[in-house]
Amino acid sequence: MTTRRLVALFGVFLAAYGVVMGRLFLLARNRTFADTAQAQTVTTLQLDSSRGNIYDCKGRNLTAYGVEYYALSIPGESSYARLFNYVPYAGQSLLYSRRNSHEPFLVPVEEDLSAQGIYTYAVPGRYFPVPVAPHLLGYVNGEGEGVSGLELAFDDVLGSQRTQQSVQCVTTAQGNLVTGSEPQLITRQGQSAGVMLTLDETIQRACEGVAQKNMTQGCVLVMEVDSARVRASVSLPEFDPNAVEKSIEAQDTSLLNRVLCQYNVGSVFKPVLAAAALEKTWDWYTYDCEGSVDLNGHVYRCALSRAHGQMNLTSALEKSCNCFFIELGLKLGGEAVSRAAKDFGFGDAVYLAGGLQSAEGNLPDAQRLEDLGQLASVSFGQGELLATPVQVAGAFNAIAADGVWRTPSFLEAVIDETSGAAVQSLYAPESRRVVSEENAAALQEMLASVVEYGLGKDAQPLHGRAAGKTGTAQTGVFNEAGEELMNYWFAGFWPAEDPRYTIVVMQDGTPEPAVSCGEIFAQICESLYWLEPGRYEGLENAQTEGLTGEISVDNDA
Repeated sequence: MTTRRLVALFGVFLAAYGVVMGRLFLLARNRTFADTAQAQTVTTLQLDSSRGNIYDCKGRNLTAYGVEYYALSIPGESSYARLFNYVPYAGQSLLYSRRNSHEPFLVPVEEDLSAQGIYTYAVPGRYFPVPVAPHLLGYVNGEGEGVSGLELAFDDVLGSQRTQQSVQCVTTAQGNLVTGSEPQLITRQGQSAGVMLTLDETIQRACEGVAQKNMTQGCVLVMEVDSARVRASVSLPEFDPNAVEKSIEAQDTSLLNRVLCQYNVGSVFKPVLAAAALEKTWDWYTYDCEGSVDLNGHVYRCALSRAHGQMNLTSALEKSCNCFFIELGLKLGGEAVSRAAKDFGFGDAVYLAGGLQSAEGNLPDAQRLEDLGQLASVSFGQGELLATPVQVAGAFNAIAADGVWRTPSFLEAVIDETSGAAVQSLYAPESRRVVSEENAAALQEMLASVVEYGLGKDAQPLHGRAAGKTGTAQTGVFNEAGEELMNYWFAGFWPAEDPRYTIVVMQDGTPEPAVSCGEIFAQICESLYWLEPGRYEGLENAQTEGLTGEISVDNDA
């Protein structure tokens, strides 16, 4: 090979070398390629994002409970064996299926395993082991998004600007951590907002305890008379927001919020007709009940076809005389009955937030009540009339509040969780006078008489007088034994002499409850009595004095 050829060949190799080196230099300077290479060796694992919380009226957190732990699982059988005994049953299949994957992953564990050399990360828990007001609060899905209840209605508030946490791992091609590298916890701080409810956790828990002890299916609602703020909202059967799939698989009715659902109401509707009569100054109205009324060939009866004799407004409420209220409804006329019911809140949904509201119920209008048979049925709470427990509570609250109806309210404010300050008020009830103060006082005494002398005696608590009305509504639905499934009610207020709380108890879809709604009402009244400020302190002082022989006796107890 000649010298000239060798020089030419050397020149070609030198040029090729220059091209390769230039290309490598350009690649090294290109950040896109550098980022792509980095992404191939960095695995980012998302932890559960924090979410705004829900609070009771005193600022107590109803959704933040404890912490949940996630462990970092490195591919391979050894990591699988170390973690298996600490992973809840629901997560063991995940651990098994991904044990030989080519990248690390996070798996829920029951405790902090950091002391055992396992990378473990804590995130805030959401729901209490014994849930509080689960039907009202609702629940979130695995991605932390609201699915039902207030969690869904306020998803844009509770889920916006959340704090995001992730774990970054530098890994080999096999998914193992690069020697000498440590996983990094990356936090992007958010500014979460919370929602404050009108619920009082103490009253809510007390009502949940009473309900769980005495009923299997139904609801309890407690409302503050002067403000119409809902202090307790209980629905049974309950569900576990930490394991919603159990209720879904059971295909039961535990996910229904019965406080917001519509039902046949029966005799708890009768005070509305009494109010309409008083507003017409018909306090004189009487009727001789013979146990049944024949209207165009259709016979309507009182319970057990019992003839009550001469009835006035007070005695008809005490005995829950169907015939009296049928005749009163016919005398008032369909337009007056429909208008009075509308004034008391029947037929209108109670709106909470987002898409969350109560059912509207069904209030036949004046034209529909031109049918005398329908008017007769509605007059004692049957026929096409349907209402929700929260509507019934609103109606009785108007009587207790000296004749002023207010929108039942569940929400207080949106708050800044950092400062605790309210940033948006949510309490804005509508109000209207539906009966004069004088007639409201008369109705209060009539309903107190129902408990003292009438069918509501079960509702009398040990402390203070109570007022209210019983109700047993036919549904037209029968069980396999041929028994009709009824809706049982007691709606009223306590104490009768100075109403502070309106209380509704309803048990649905049962031939006969084991414990009457009146008895449950009385137990709730007792709970409210003992929860009054200073009540326990007084009891403790009395017990202490008793030890020294100086115990005082409360003759009113």
